[in-house]
Amino acid sequence: MKKARIALSLKLPLILLFASLVVALPLRAGGLTLPPEATEAIARMYDGDPDAAIVIAKKLQESQPDHPLGFVLEAEAEWWKTYCAASEIKYGMVDAWKRGKNPQDEVYFALSDRVIKLAQAQIARSETAEMHFYAGTGYALKARLFGLRGEHRTVAHAGVSARTEFLRALQLDPDMADATAGIGLYNYYVDSFSSIVKMLGFFMGIPGGNKQEGIRQMQIGIDRGVLMSVDTRFYLAKSLRKYDQKYEEAMTVAEPLVTQYPDNPVYLLLLGNLNAELSRNDKAAEYFQAVLNLPAMQRSCQSLSKVDVSDAGNCAPCFARARDIANSLLATPH
Repeated sequence: MKKARIALSLKLPLILLFASLVVALPLRAGGLTLPPEATEAIARMYDGDPDAAIVIAKKLQESQPDHPLGFVLEAEAEWWKTYCAASEIKYGMVDAWKRGKNPQDEVYFALSDRVIKLAQAQIARSETAEMHFYAGTGYALKARLFGLRGEHRTVAHAGVSARTEFLRALQLDPDMADATAGIGLYNYYVDSFSSIVKMLGFFMGIPGGNKQEGIRQMQIGIDRGVLMSVDTRFYLAKSLRKYDQKYEEAMTVAEPLVTQYPDNPVYLLLLGNLNAELSRNDKAAEYFQAVLNLPAMQRSCQSLSKVDVSDAGNCAPCFARARDIANSLLATPH
């Protein structure tokens, strides 16, 4: 019965096609470099403080107004706030499944368009793999929010544009691990869709994919990526859970996320969810309780009960949603 419900969810056309083509871990690989402030923004963002990352990203925009990186970082931080706040339990899995339009979406789309335009302006002056990668990332940023809103045709068009840019980046620099990760995610997701969705993809001009090749390419991004390492790890783990029901393998992929970023409620919920799927209920409860015990959660939501959401005060939407999900899963027998 559970597998049937999961199969139903997989028929949603292309909503996660490029949900994960974004930023991640610092240092250097494949021609990409990050300034120290970008590395700091990334660390703060993935450790559960996207607002602090946005402050740093805006300063980077001021110092380098013609470079897309600062705008990518701000959009990425905004995405994680959106993803966390939109998460819910469906088919027994915690994920951001679908939500309607939000006025704040226009800010996010404006950032994504800025990334694309800045990258294209640089390409017009001098074509580089780096700027094609950023252009692809801009399209990918748009695609995943279109996907969350259920706008299937727009996410497909943006996803194909992203793929084109990533492929061109790899033509110019075959060792660019971040672009390899982007293509890997594409290969995995497209090959995971049902035959009906693949047929629709054929008529819409969506190139096919290969799941095993995608996993190999994603592993390159995880091991050597500069901007996509963390995101690729997260989306590979939850996709192995969602599409393949490989819970043990997914947990192995996901565990380093909590080790490196222990204050991120999204990662804690993922690990708790995976342990619950494996009937490791005590361990699952530890992760869900860890969400409730997060220092930021305690500071901002300490006086908030599950039922009294009208008095949210300083409790950020992400923390409020993560708290409710953790409480619900703790109360659910497995």
